[in-house]
Amino acid sequence: MRQSQLKKYAKLIAKVGLNVKKGQTVFIAAGLDQPAFVTMVVEECYKAGASEVYVEWSHQPVEKLSSNYRSLESLSTLKPWAKAKWEFKADNYSCRLFIESEDPDGMNGVDQDKMSKARQAIYPQVKPFRLKMENRHQWCICAVPGEAWAKKVFPNLPAKKAVEEMWKIILYTSRADGKNPIKDWKAHNDDLDARCAYLNALSLRYLEYSSGNGTKFTVGLNEDGVFCGGNEKTLKGRVFNPNIPTEEVFTSPKAGSIDGIVYSTKPLSYMGELIDEFSIRFENGKVVEVHAKQGEDLLKHMVSMDEGAGMLGEVALIPYESPISRSGVLFYNTLFDENASCHLALGSGFNECLKGFENYTDEECKAHGINDSMIHVDFMIGAKDTDIVGVTADGKRVQIFKDGNWAF
Repeated sequence: MRQSQLKKYAKLIAKVGLNVKKGQTVFIAAGLDQPAFVTMVVEECYKAGASEVYVEWSHQPVEKLSSNYRSLESLSTLKPWAKAKWEFKADNYSCRLFIESEDPDGMNGVDQDKMSKARQAIYPQVKPFRLKMENRHQWCICAVPGEAWAKKVFPNLPAKKAVEEMWKIILYTSRADGKNPIKDWKAHNDDLDARCAYLNALSLRYLEYSSGNGTKFTVGLNEDGVFCGGNEKTLKGRVFNPNIPTEEVFTSPKAGSIDGIVYSTKPLSYMGELIDEFSIRFENGKVVEVHAKQGEDLLKHMVSMDEGAGMLGEVALIPYESPISRSGVLFYNTLFDENASCHLALGSGFNECLKGFENYTDEECKAHGINDSMIHVDFMIGAKDTDIVGVTADGKRVQIFKDGNWAF
């Protein structure tokens, strides 16, 4: 891959994803797969004006060993140094970047019951720090090709060639393969902003979904809810793009107002394992039945992590003819696959999907219908024939999606 194009991608992440400004501090979490590229990103953050850039490295095989050999008690304990690190990040880092590269099958064989119990124990210990950062920090998730991930996506290619092909497809789907990715992202954000404005003007109360594969369900929307997409703003008005790539316009549904059944259209990578060919049935907003050809036990674990895990926190609208879908590549990675077609998310919702959320406490946002959970797991349901109709406050029916794509 040409170094000049990778530098444009690194600059896009620093300038558009994080939107680093002079004097800001940056925290980067990355695997050991592409250290040269991470170095490029660090340099671009400094060029953008960062006063400090800190990189925290991880390695999935080590994480798997830790999961296998440590006791549940050890995994469930937030050590004093770890607590201090969370507190320091919340208080001192303006921007947070997460660079994904992990093997989708990298955690196969771990004790998922033990891991679930450990996550349940750790979550309340770190939640106060997460709330402290929410809507106050600029953040972004992007990706680089790890060798194992590349081989999963392109199994018939030699490792070096697979990584090269992964670079090409990541840059293409991230709109980072052109002469001026920053300009291209401005146009893309403008388009998403216009679609959000149209949907918000409709005052929708329900969305009705149907697809030929059997998906048929209704989602209730909050009366003071809003659709968001593309770039976001911190409470202080600093613009950033949380996902590179992104194609979605999304909102958080009204907790307890989902009924019907949905069928997955792509595999879901969760906790290092795959869940595939699955269905989920909702009644009165809650999951009442799940089935999966692969990973059914893991899916059942996921929806029972806490009270909100079996409820929806997000509905996202993505055209079937998105760049990721057109690529024909199955990434086995939610960041990419969720932007190939419409998706839903089990678990926590987004406070910013309420008008005036900045004037509410977290508990007040939940009282207004935003779901609360320790998980937020996106899964793909969009098909080539997906049909979505919106119902307004006065009962008017508006076609939102037709044959898998925008109807406006």
